[in-house]
Amino acid sequence: MTAPYDVPAFQFIEKVAKYLKENIEEVQPPAWADFVKTGSHVQKQPQNPDWWYTRGASLLRKIYVHGPIGLEKLRGEYGGRKDFGVKPEHAVKAGGSNIRKILQQLEAAGLIQTVTTKGRKMSPKGRKLLKELSGELLRDLAKTLPELRKYQGE
Repeated sequence: MTAPYDVPAFQFIEKVAKYLKENIEEVQPPAWADFVKTGSHVQKQPQNPDWWYTRGASLLRKIYVHGPIGLEKLRGEYGGRKDFGVKPEHAVKAGGSNIRKILQQLEAAGLIQTVTTKGRKMSPKGRKLLKELSGELLRDLAKTLPELRKYQGE
């Protein structure tokens, strides 16, 4: 079976975000999601109206690849360089509230689970979902790029 490692991350995240939006009703952006920045290092809120689902899909992939992983590590992953004007830039972490809320929603959907003192890891349901979606994506990519057929596990 194909794993999320085997497909391009950008296309995989797009596919998972679309799946989250259409099929998982527990994952819904809160009312404040249209107005919030994702961290102190950015100047504006996200321009993509579906950024909540994209971030959720990205979090699922990161947890699959690096899990178990905690909130502080994820904040560091999504952080960036803050512009202090004429002073040197410094790395800052992303905001924790939106990451925490998405993790709670993914946990309510049964896609991830909490590991005491280690953070969050994939649940069997979430692992199965990501493998199925990556398999579909690889089959779609193999239609356009025939040389990818050798990577299909079927």
